[in-house]
Amino acid sequence: MPKTANHDSLARLFELLKLLPSKAPGITAKELCNRLDKNGFSVSKRTIERDLIELSRLFGLECNDKGSPYGWHWMAGRGVDLPGLTMADALSLHIVEELLRPLLPHALIEPMEKRFTEARKKLEALSGSNPNARWAEKVCHVPPTLPLVPARIAPGVLATIQDALLHDLQVDVVYKKHSAEEPVPMRLHPLGLVQRGPVAYLVARALDYLDVWIYAVHRIKEATRTSEPVARPEGFSLDGYVKEGRLQFGNGDTLRLVVLVSSEVAAYLAETPLAEDQHLTTKGERTKLTATVLDSWQLSWWILSHGPEIEVLKPVRLRKQIAASLREAASLYAD
Repeated sequence: MPKTANHDSLARLFELLKLLPSKAPGITAKELCNRLDKNGFSVSKRTIERDLIELSRLFGLECNDKGSPYGWHWMAGRGVDLPGLTMADALSLHIVEELLRPLLPHALIEPMEKRFTEARKKLEALSGSNPNARWAEKVCHVPPTLPLVPARIAPGVLATIQDALLHDLQVDVVYKKHSAEEPVPMRLHPLGLVQRGPVAYLVARALDYLDVWIYAVHRIKEATRTSEPVARPEGFSLDGYVKEGRLQFGNGDTLRLVVLVSSEVAAYLAETPLAEDQHLTTKGERTKLTATVLDSWQLSWWILSHGPEIEVLKPVRLRKQIAASLREAASLYAD
């Protein structure tokens, strides 16, 4: 038997065992056939029936023949928690591995390495015969902005931060602010970790202050976990903090944006709106857009990135701010 066919047969039998329920009335050979087909194993109902008969001689399987069609299941008291990865597990792990690495604590990533390797090996072994195993080669994630090299984090810092966050303990750090010449020591109360593009941010309270801020992890030069518990602000939620626009570098306030945009930008925003209440009105060669958006640095950056394609009408404060930035930029190219 060819090597790829042997891999495919073994993987199919493993998937088959994982699909069997723990008790009667069980699952029919036809339903098993349909589920295996969805996982990329194209096989006949008759083959499944032969597989089940052979597997029942080695494992604690039972056929419920009290009704028609017959249903297969594990015998009472026999384990069904099989080790290893299903095809869906392997594919999911392989696709999200890159996204998981910066978010999971080091203590969890280390044992996960074996699962990541197992997933890659399973997909490689079945790539010649199972179309699902080749799915990871056909999809990828591309950031919508200019790709940047991830910021370098000092050795041991991220693992220490994750450990303190996991156990709700304060951490002593040496932190260098973006505008500071020298790093300074401070005590932080870790509340969350957020990956924003190439930069990881620690959401935390500093010392005994009540305000919650974000700290770029790569600017933490040293980190030491303490034995003191974190003082969490009442009602704080990381999800709520992010939804307020804090990671867009705003203060949570919103504004009513009114802009004129080019036809190209209007077509793009008609498909992917800025907000649920966005409204577009054509005015000659330009389109008027109104929407309620978060007031943030991210908004200003987005407007500036489109140059002459967007003209801010309201609020006046934002219009003046954008105009000043564009004048300053234009002055650099005055010659």
